[in-house]
Amino acid sequence: MEKNEEMSVVDEETTELVEEVDELVEDGEETVEEVQDEETVLRTEIETLKEQLKEEENKYFRILADYDNFKRRSVLDKEALEKYKSQSVLTNVIPVLDNFERALSVQAETEEAKSMMEGMDMIYRSLVDALKSEGLTEIEAQDQEFDPNFHQAVMTDHDADKASGIVLEEMQKGYSLKDRVLRPSMVKVNE
Repeated sequence: MEKNEEMSVVDEETTELVEEVDELVEDGEETVEEVQDEETVLRTEIETLKEQLKEEENKYFRILADYDNFKRRSVLDKEALEKYKSQSVLTNVIPVLDNFERALSVQAETEEAKSMMEGMDMIYRSLVDALKSEGLTEIEAQDQEFDPNFHQAVMTDHDADKASGIVLEEMQKGYSLKDRVLRPSMVKVNE
């Protein structure tokens, strides 16, 4: 082969190789773009899935917190029910105590009336003891500082010997069941 022919064959082969490389480069660029597009799509899907997972975790934790709150409220309600189970009965019995106290405040003049008063006093004390065992307590009012949580002021008066806001007289006894006021004391307060 002559040198010119060899050059021409080399030129042809080089041209073919250059064309193949160009095609590969073009194919490679498309492949890189496609890969980049797929990568972008996959990253977007991953971010979407992460957000969905966060939302589901938040829902789970909210439901778990709601359930814990429900359990705690149920326990507290059960304790309150047990603690204040006798509230309605005690509220209905308080006027009976008032009537007993009024009856016992009457002065008996005959021996028969005195013995009857002693019997009523024994019944009254046993009733009070039974109610105390259920948690009923009398609210202290006389000579105490006026407290609107426990006292209901129905009158005011002035006594120079006592400080302002002191209960001068208890008009009607107040009662509480454990830490709950069933009936506040009706009182006269010093101005």
